[in-house]
Amino acid sequence: MSYAPLDLTGKAAVVIGGTSGIGRAIAHGLAEAGADVVPTSRRMEQVKTVAAEIEERGRRSLCIASDVSDRSSLQGVLNACIEAFGKVDILVNSAGRTKRAPTLEFAEEDWNAIFDTNLTGTLRACQIFGRHMLEREYGRIINIASLSTFVALYEVAAYSASKAALASLTKSLAIEWAAHGVCVNAIAPGVFRTALNQKLLDETGRGREFLMRTPMKRFGRVEELAGAAVFLASDAAAFVTGEILVVDGGFLASGVNQ
Repeated sequence: MSYAPLDLTGKAAVVIGGTSGIGRAIAHGLAEAGADVVPTSRRMEQVKTVAAEIEERGRRSLCIASDVSDRSSLQGVLNACIEAFGKVDILVNSAGRTKRAPTLEFAEEDWNAIFDTNLTGTLRACQIFGRHMLEREYGRIINIASLSTFVALYEVAAYSASKAALASLTKSLAIEWAAHGVCVNAIAPGVFRTALNQKLLDETGRGREFLMRTPMKRFGRVEELAGAAVFLASDAAAFVTGEILVVDGGFLASGVNQ
């Protein structure tokens, strides 16, 4: 078959949490594949910066902030996209938060805040944008899972539990919406260096353990997630739904590495 279906020209995408790290890299990748992309998050300054980067790639964008804890702000993003582009074809849910602490002492308010962003915030976005996609009988939703969807990471029980639940939500929506042209999948990144985690990866025993357990013997570059996102967003993945696509340099396959 031809690989022309990987071309996203004419598609409109929204990347929630799309102004930094993984979300920003995916927003760039979707734009480079031809999509018009709206990167949105809580910080308008960052939104303006990444929207300009999308436009520098020859695609259309919008400057609109959002907060996954505020359903009305997500509805506002959808409304603005429909007004500008007539539709939203692709939704990427990349907003997330974490906190490290012993589970025995973990504050309930912190637990709830992590779940509200990572799980319930994703649900809100899927409900709002999913309704639009179901009405059009076309859509691609990509959630961002984690290594901790599959394995425990020390002293981040709330984050791990939220990401395990995210995989279940992804599969549930996939089977509910599959017959209506909407594919729901997730990407599970391995360990990728970002501005937020660079010190941890380079200067701690935790970072050294991550590196030791990654058979490629390096951390990922966020740009290396773009291909997986473009594939799942494209018509090349028209028969792929309910999948958690792992991009981890072999981490989850790792047993004894020497």
